[in-house]
Amino acid sequence: MRSEKKILLIYTGGTIGSVHDPMTGSLVPIDFSQITRHVPELNRAGISIDSVSFQPPIDSSNVSPMHWKKIAGVVMQKHEEYDGFVVLHGTDTMAYTASALSFMLEGLRKPVIITGSQLPIGMPRTDGRENLLSAVMLAAHSTHERPASTSLQCGDSTVQEVAVYFGSQLFRGNRTHKESTESLHAIVSPNYPALVDAGVDFKVRKHNLYRAPEGPLTLHEAFDSKVAWLPIFPGMSFDVFDRIFGWNELRGVVLGTYGSGNIPDNKQFKDLLISAQKRGVSIVNITQCGHGGVAQERYATGLMLSDCGVISGGDMTTEAAVIKLMMLLGESDDLTLIRERISADLRGERTNLE
Repeated sequence: MRSEKKILLIYTGGTIGSVHDPMTGSLVPIDFSQITRHVPELNRAGISIDSVSFQPPIDSSNVSPMHWKKIAGVVMQKHEEYDGFVVLHGTDTMAYTASALSFMLEGLRKPVIITGSQLPIGMPRTDGRENLLSAVMLAAHSTHERPASTSLQCGDSTVQEVAVYFGSQLFRGNRTHKESTESLHAIVSPNYPALVDAGVDFKVRKHNLYRAPEGPLTLHEAFDSKVAWLPIFPGMSFDVFDRIFGWNELRGVVLGTYGSGNIPDNKQFKDLLISAQKRGVSIVNITQCGHGGVAQERYATGLMLSDCGVISGGDMTTEAAVIKLMMLLGESDDLTLIRERISADLRGERTNLE
């Protein structure tokens, strides 16, 4: 049995994979076959590393379901060949990609760790070197003892889910959100604690790790993009609601509501929600607050949403709610099933608060 772990780097684009061209001064992508030139510590990690790169690399602002399918396809194709995967990705849409991969890869029992950086890996103060090195080491990290009440064996991967490593912490991927444009701790997990804290050693929070139910690794790659995200603000014109809900092809809406899931008590808006729900539009309620979640029974305005058929998103992030809704709508037209699965915790993305 080989002791050296094999990790596959999947470079999609982003700041972490860039260095300054000495001739032009511009940022150019790294040749990842030569990654140890930029992170020589990888040579001493006792890990075998291969890489594949998007050609051409993409800015994460241009990420779409097509790219999520490409990443997931590599994981599926190379799943038996590697012990873990590290996806290098721009930070702007990292949380969307992490959520998408978590929902796409049902039954995952190997680590898929996404990381990036705020500064190019070739710069003296870059955060990319530590983020990459730690992500690779966590992708190769194994359990040293059999955890209680699971079927895991000694030597199995510690992380068996889609996760994001950033700023000395590993987070569940579908719980993440980009909070800052400047901080080296730009990625946060507002409603779920870190899976691992990286200090002198890796402090693994075993009770926070996700373990998939028994079953084969299954790829879900159908997405329906006929979805809108609609955050509400005081004084918002009703015409905005009317135009969005009046879109004939609309299949889903994620509402960004106040506090624990409240909206203005407006009869026109209520009638619009009821009408949309009757014609088959699935509507999910997510709080605008940075922490916490929706509890629609708490106030009368929240109860009104329940009466209109709006589904509570609990404490899901906006990113997770949008991606989850897109995937479920891509797989089914059964509104009852969609409601049940939005309300269920599929990959550790929500804690039911109601």
